[in-house]
This record gives sequence, structure tokens and C-alpha cells, in this order.
Amino acid sequence: MSISSLAPDDLRVTIHSPSLGFADTSELAHLPLPWIGQERAQTAARFGLGMEQPDYNLFVLGEVGSGRASLMRQEMLSVAANKPVPPDLCYLHNFDAPEKPRALRMPPGQGRELRQLMAQMCKTLQKDIPERLGGQEFKTESERIEKAYKIEEARAYAELDAFAEARSFALYRENGHLVFTLLGDKGNALTEAEARSLPKERRVQIDQAEQELRDEITRFLDKTRPMERVMNEGLVALRRQVARPVLEHEIQVIRVGLKKQIKDSVKLGAYLEQVQHDVLDNLEWFEVSDTDDEARQAALLTVSSRYRVNLLVDNGAMRGAPVIVENNPSFRTLFGSIEYQPEEDALVTDFSRIRAGSLLNAHGGFLMLHLRDLLTDEVVWEKLRRFLRNGRLQIEEPGPMIAPIASVSLEPEAVDLEVKIVLIGSIEQYYELQEADPEFGRRFRVKVDFAESFTSTEQTYSACGVFVAHVCKRLGLPHFSAAAVAGLLEDSHREVDDQTRQSAIFAGTEALVMESAALCRARAGTLVEARDMQAALLARKQRHDYPTSACRKPLPMATG
Repeated sequence: MSISSLAPDDLRVTIHSPSLGFADTSELAHLPLPWIGQERAQTAARFGLGMEQPDYNLFVLGEVGSGRASLMRQEMLSVAANKPVPPDLCYLHNFDAPEKPRALRMPPGQGRELRQLMAQMCKTLQKDIPERLGGQEFKTESERIEKAYKIEEARAYAELDAFAEARSFALYRENGHLVFTLLGDKGNALTEAEARSLPKERRVQIDQAEQELRDEITRFLDKTRPMERVMNEGLVALRRQVARPVLEHEIQVIRVGLKKQIKDSVKLGAYLEQVQHDVLDNLEWFEVSDTDDEARQAALLTVSSRYRVNLLVDNGAMRGAPVIVENNPSFRTLFGSIEYQPEEDALVTDFSRIRAGSLLNAHGGFLMLHLRDLLTDEVVWEKLRRFLRNGRLQIEEPGPMIAPIASVSLEPEAVDLEVKIVLIGSIEQYYELQEADPEFGRRFRVKVDFAESFTSTEQTYSACGVFVAHVCKRLGLPHFSAAAVAGLLEDSHREVDDQTRQSAIFAGTEALVMESAALCRARAGTLVEARDMQAALLARKQRHDYPTSACRKPLPMATG
């Protein structure tokens, strides 16, 4: 067996630039960015993103810099573009239980329309109802009702006054109360001392007369209270009769304005009915009066605030399904939150202060998360596991952090979500989770495994040229000549020490593209040449190959 020596060129890959088929990367910028050497991962990704059934979430594993996040986002956007736009999500005041706001799904764009229609309704009611209640027709009829009550009440009072006078008492009204005073023989009011100085027999008669008068006052009140109730009921019915046409017209405008088929139409219909009843029950605050105008305005503002629409998710301007990349998955940014404001040494809130998180915004589409971010917060990870188990999201505050000082707490209605989660992690994290949490495998049934290297072919060389073209276009860098790209490809082989395989860690290639472009610009060039790329490689070697202090030979220590 003969042993032959190898020349230096036999130990490296040499790529001839004419074989690449382009002069520079500007010719490739219009081509789509391919999954270079990641065909298996791309096939798995397309399968997982296309599965409509629950629990087919994706776990994307691979080394940092392999393009796993950027390529997955590109594929998510491609799939999402052909999916239907998901509905809007609103929260409404719950008239039966204000601490439990109602969730309402609306066709995309109609959540905003409902909010505008309800706001316009409030403006119209605050203008038209006071005008109608201040009109001459209402005043005439209300005065007739009040006059009828006053006539009957005056007749009963005159009888009571005569009853009191016959027993030597003067009767008069004071601050809404009936007060009587004992009269002397000359018709003057007796003081308490004068009353005590009367003969005993006279005092007994007075006590008996006083008791009779008190009994008669009770009968008078029993007789006039129903009269007053009839009057008040008549005034309420009159207000309702005057205001109802305005209110019914505005409610009908809302129903007609929402033309599309609404999934939660029954819930919306019930809500509008409750709004109508609530307005009619609070008409007194719409009636303009000369006194307590500030208090009336405050009460009217409180009433009308119940008719606002809290639009959490507005998909009116979307095309296709949402693609959300959450790089800061805290409890509030991921699951939503409830805002509080201080008021008289306490924290208060209402349905209008509920805020959406990434999960709500991603309904009907895709949400990308990095596992390393989730595992740093045990509360976030545990709530995400609960959501994956039941598919329902309850917006809440984490733990008891708000409760001790909050005078009002909310429990918004939980909503069902359809979100496909794309979780990015390392190979080690994937298998650690598989072992530590048996349920994990059931929720993430699609494994998207990015390779660290791949077999080189003419197709992979061309695809790498497209990658360089996209980097230059995205970062505004000068494009690369074919010779410069050939140098990048040769370096890719060196990274894996294999003449037949290339490195799939494209973050290093991207960094080398940026460094080569910087040297090109430094010499005022407009096209990155092979010499720029080689100079960037040499500069990198000089930066990173300098021996550290741990590798240097220690200096001899002086001895005394």
C-alpha cells in the first residue's frame, strides 16, 4: 500500500466563482429566501403549521444562529396569509354582575364599529333625551300628574290640620316632617314649662289628644304615601314614554349597522336589551334641573360609562391570520392584564381597563416564543401549561399582588382561543422537558429539528448566494461579487471541517457579510470583492486568536 503526500490545495475546498451562475448578488435579491439545507425541518414546519387540530404545536430545536427563528417566522407568515382573518374581541359591562365583564366576539372590523355606534348612541341620548324631557308636552303632562297628587294630598292634610286644631294643636311642615305644637287658650304656642304647669287633669287630656294626633298622622302618611308612589310611578312612566322612541331608534341603528353575521348575536342582542332597560331605569339623570347640576353630570357620566365597548383585539385592518413574535413573555404581555387606578386610598378598576396580551392577539394564528424566556418565570410557565391543557384564557393578575389594596376586583369571562404556539429551544432543553414533563410531548406533537450542517450541492451554493443577497438588501449593504460569495462558501466548509458539508449556522456567515461590507465601504467600494472578504477573515482571526492571559507563560516572580 503506497502512501502519497497531499498538497495544501487538496485539504481545502476551492469554489470557482463562474460556476455559481451570477456576477453579483444584486441579481438574486428578488428571489425568495430558501431553507438552505433544512429540507427536513421545512417539511415538518409546513406539516405542523397546516394542522388544524389542537395540540399540534411546534417545538423548534437547533443551535443559535441556524436561522430557526427567522425561517420559522417566514413560514408562519406564508401560511397565515392564506388563513381567514380571526374575529375581534370586545369586553362589555355585565349589568347583572359588574365584577364579571362579558366577552364578545365580532367579525373583523365590527368591534370598532360597535364601539363607535355605542359612543354615538351615548352622545345622541345625552342630547335628545334632555331636550324631550324639557319640552312643553312633557312639562304639561308632568305638571298635571303632580297637580293631581297635590290636590289629593292637600285635601288629606286639611283634614289632618282640622283634627289637630280641634285638639288644640298647631300643625306645620318642617324639612319634610310633620311637627305639631300645643296651643294655649289664647291660641299661642305653649312652652314646655307652661305645659308642665297645667293642672294634672288637663295634662292627661293633652297626652290623650297628642296620642290621638300621632295616630291620625300615621293614618295620614299611610294614605298619602300610596298617592306619592302613584305620582312617582306616573312620572317615571311619562319619562319612559317620552324617551323610549329615541332609545329604540338608536338601538335599531346599532343593529342595522352591524350587517355581517355575528357568531355571538344572541349575546349581543341580550346586551343591547340590557342597555335599553338600564337607560330607562336612569332617566332622571338625563333630566336637566337647576340644582345639583354638577352631581347630575357626574351621575350621568357614571351611567353612560357602562355603555362603552372595550375593544381588546381589533383585526379590522388585517389580511390573513396574525403572526405574533413575543420576545418579552411576562405574565401581563403574554396573558393580558387588568389596569387599576388609585381612588381614595384604594385601587379601582372596571371592564374598560382590561388589556389584551400576545395570546389574545394571536387568536386564529401563530405565536412564537423562546423557551429560555418562559423558564425564567415559573408563574408564566405554569399558566401557559394550563392554557395548553384546556385552550381557555382567563385574564387575571398574578397572585395576591393587587388584592390587599384593591377595593374592586374583576373576573373577566374566560375566552376560548385557537393559537398554534411555535416554541424555540435547544436540543438539550427539548429532551429535558420530555423527561421532566410527560404532558409536554402531548401538547407539542411536531418536532422541527434544524441541522447544524448539510451536504453541499450546486443548489445549496446558489441558495447561499440568495441568502447573502437578502442580508445585503435588508441591512442596506453593498452587494457581493461572485468571487466574494465563493470565499464565503469556502469558509462555510472550513467551519465544519468537511469538504462535502457546509455549516448551517448562518449567523456567522451574516456577521462575515457585514464585516466584509464595512471594509468595502472603508475603501469607498461599491461591490464587495473577494479581497474584502479575505481581509475580514484575517481581521477576525487577529481579533480572536490572540492568546489569553490563561495561555501565556507566567512571568517569574521575584524572590527576596
